[in-house]
Amino acid sequence: MSLFRASAPGTPVAASAYNGAMTTESHIDYARYDHIRPILWTGDALELLDQRKLPFVVEHVQCHTSDEVAQAIHALTVRGAPAIGIAAAWGVVLAARAIDAGDGAEALQKLEPALQRLNAARPTAVNLGWALARMRRALQEARADWRDVVTAEAQAIADEDLAANRRMGILGAGLIAPGSGVLTHCNTGSLATAGFGTALGVIRAGVAQQRIGRVFAGETRPWLQGARLTVWELQQDGIDATLIADSAASHLMKTGAVQWVIVGADRICANGDTANKIGTYQLAIAARHHGVRFMVVAPSSTVDMGTASGDLIEIEQRDPGELFGVGGVRTVAEGINAWNPVFDVTPGELIDAIVTERGVIERPDAAAMRAAFG
Repeated sequence: MSLFRASAPGTPVAASAYNGAMTTESHIDYARYDHIRPILWTGDALELLDQRKLPFVVEHVQCHTSDEVAQAIHALTVRGAPAIGIAAAWGVVLAARAIDAGDGAEALQKLEPALQRLNAARPTAVNLGWALARMRRALQEARADWRDVVTAEAQAIADEDLAANRRMGILGAGLIAPGSGVLTHCNTGSLATAGFGTALGVIRAGVAQQRIGRVFAGETRPWLQGARLTVWELQQDGIDATLIADSAASHLMKTGAVQWVIVGADRICANGDTANKIGTYQLAIAARHHGVRFMVVAPSSTVDMGTASGDLIEIEQRDPGELFGVGGVRTVAEGINAWNPVFDVTPGELIDAIVTERGVIERPDAAAMRAAFG
């Protein structure tokens, strides 16, 4: 499988930014800015770009069963809230191949254990449960053609995510004044989604529209998604990016080099509180202190109106051993304890704008979220 895949037929494509051509709000050169695909359904298996090995090794893992997909999600072979939802949907399609059923309701009963194992792979990201809920509904309504129905539903989830990302890119970029510097955290690009990205999609659109003058990315310990993935993605697009240590972010803001911090989300609560990669909360605090604006970009599938506030979010804890070294080389003495939460929660009052494909919510709170999402 090729890592770089052409844009879908019918995609509006402007003249390439390589030759200095201008782009408009509705025309971005997606052939340049949206050509990385981490997930591919082959018809027989789910192929995942192994993100644990980037940027030095480009390798794909084939999953032939739903349990292999669940393991890939848990092991971070595939990561990013939208991407794991898409992968889980295809996991249901794979599980369906192992059962016989006369209609969708019977199939759902037999598939429920597989769905539960997929859902348990990463508990914090709401997109995972959202995608599986869609697959359940599709099965409940399906008749004898239920196999075709679940395949079509998984493809629809992927297609809708890509369209949402491109829409959010335009909306988010519209908030940014020309010449701005931006800082991002973790990886929120094509590798974390069906394509283009959420926060990184806004950055791609902003660069294409010549609104963003400089891009900074935090390294994002302990898995180094910023260092390994984000700056690599931007390099593939020909976008200059400057990597910083996570601990340098406040000083960077103090210099005046950035006007926006732009991040993704794994769960957005009914009051605007947002769970995202560990380290996001401290960026929001620093941004508020330095007068830097803070943007969260995520599809509406990440919004969880059933969770009133971030205090109710289950925060995934990973192996403390992930903090003991880098790249397989131990850097910490034996006998040391470590605490390794994967996510933190940024209060809604520290967020200037939440961008979804439905629109922009400025100064999010419970009333604004209710008006946007019911």
